[in-house]
Amino acid sequence: MKNIFKSLALATVALVSFSNSSFAQATATASASANIITPISIVKTVDMNFGNVAVSATIAGTAVLAPAGTRTTGGAGGVTLPATTGTVAAASFTVSGQGGYTYAITLPVSCVITDGATHNMTVDNFTSSPSATGTLSAGGTETLNVGATLNVAAGQASGLYTNATGVPVTVNYN
Repeated sequence: MKNIFKSLALATVALVSFSNSSFAQATATASASANIITPISIVKTVDMNFGNVAVSATIAGTAVLAPAGTRTTGGAGGVTLPATTGTVAAASFTVSGQGGYTYAITLPVSCVITDGATHNMTVDNFTSSPSATGTLSAGGTETLNVGATLNVAAGQASGLYTNATGVPVTVNYN
C-alpha cells in the first residue's frame, strides 16, 4: 500500500509540475498590412540638342547647355555660338509616380557622340532641374530637365553628332 501511495504522490507531483508550465505561455496576434504605391517611371519627352556650334581650327572649347535650355561657351574660347542657333533643347523627361513622394536623380558621368565616321566628342558635367532630388506633384508628375557640357576639339570635323545608346537618367523613390 505504501508503494501505491508513493506512486500516487509522484503522479500528483508530475501533474502539478506539468500544469504549472502550461500557465507560463501566452499568445498574442498582430495583423499584417502593406500599402502598394504607384511605381516610379520616367519617360523622355525631348532629346538633348546643343544646336549649331562653331569651332576654332586651333583652339578647343566647350558649349554648356543649361537645364533651362540656354547655351553658353566655356573652356579656352575655341567655341562660338552662331546667330543661326539650330535646334537648342535641354533633355526633358516626365517623372511619374505616387503624388507627393520625393525621388533621387542619377545622371550619367559622360557619353560619347559621333558623326558616324571616326569623329567623336564627349558630353559630360550633366546637370538637372530639379537637382539631385525632386518631388512629385499631388497629381504624381514632375518635369525633369537635363543639360550638360559638350567638349569640342580644335578643328572638330563638321557634321551631325549623335549617340546610339542615349543618355540614361535614373530616378528612384527616396
